[in-house]
Amino acid sequence: METHLFYKYQGAGNDFIVIDNRNGLFDRNNADLVHRLCDRKFGIGGDGLMLLQHAAGYDFEMVYYNADGREGSMCGNGGRCIVAFARDLGLIDREADFLAADGGHRAYMHDQQGWISLQMIDVNEIKQDGDAYIVNTGSPHYIKLVDGLNLFPVVEEGRKIRYSNAYRSEGINVNFVEADGLGYFVRTYERGVEDETLACGTGATAVALAMAWHESKDGELETPIRVAGGNLNIRFSKKGSLFTQVFLVGPAEFVFEGKVAW
Repeated sequence: METHLFYKYQGAGNDFIVIDNRNGLFDRNNADLVHRLCDRKFGIGGDGLMLLQHAAGYDFEMVYYNADGREGSMCGNGGRCIVAFARDLGLIDREADFLAADGGHRAYMHDQQGWISLQMIDVNEIKQDGDAYIVNTGSPHYIKLVDGLNLFPVVEEGRKIRYSNAYRSEGINVNFVEADGLGYFVRTYERGVEDETLACGTGATAVALAMAWHESKDGELETPIRVAGGNLNIRFSKKGSLFTQVFLVGPAEFVFEGKVAW
C-alpha cells in the first residue's frame, strides 16, 4: 500500500477531493475506492472526487465521480474547482480549455479573488413534468417552485422524486426554488450523494434557465442564485427555447492537501 497526494477544493460549499492523475496511478474503475475516500467518517470526505488527466487538444481532462463511487456526469462547481487546481499546479494561467463528460468547456479567472466563470453547454429544450421543469445542463435536473424553502423538507421530498418511477433508473437531481430579491434561493437534493448538498452548479444553472423560461424572458440575462453555501451567478443568452453563452460564475477555493494510502 502506497501513499498518494490529494487536494480538497470547495465551490460555494460543494466540496471535492481532487487528484492529479496524469501519471495514471489512480484506477478510474475502482468505485469502492472512490466511495471510501468520499466517506466523511472513514475517508477524506467530499461530495465527489475528480481526477485531472491528460487529454489531447485540451489543457486537461476532468473525470468526475459522485460520492457513491460511480463515474458521474458534468459537475459545475467541480468544474470551477478543477480549473483552480490546474491553475495551482501551473498548468494554466487565466484561461482553461478542458474536457469533461459532456464535452469541452472554457473557463476564465476573475480579478475578484477566487471567482471563476465556467462556460456550460448550450440548452435547446426545457420539458415540463406537471408544474415542474426538467432541464439538462450537463446533468439532469428537476426544478420546482415552492414557498417557505428555508423550512422545506428537501431530503424527504427530493428523495421521493428522485426514486419515483419516472426517474428511479437514471436518477435526477431535484432543485427546490423560491424567489429571492432579484434572483432565487435554491436547495438541491443530489443523486449520487443521495442527500442535500450546500450547492449544485449545474442545478443553479438549470434553475436560472428554467426561471427565464417560466417568466418568458429573452435577451442577455443574468440571474443571481443563493445557495446554502454561498452565492452563484448565471449569465446566458436566451432566444425562445435556445440558451447559449451560458456561464456559471462563482468561487472555487483550495481547502487543504494531504496524503492518503490505497
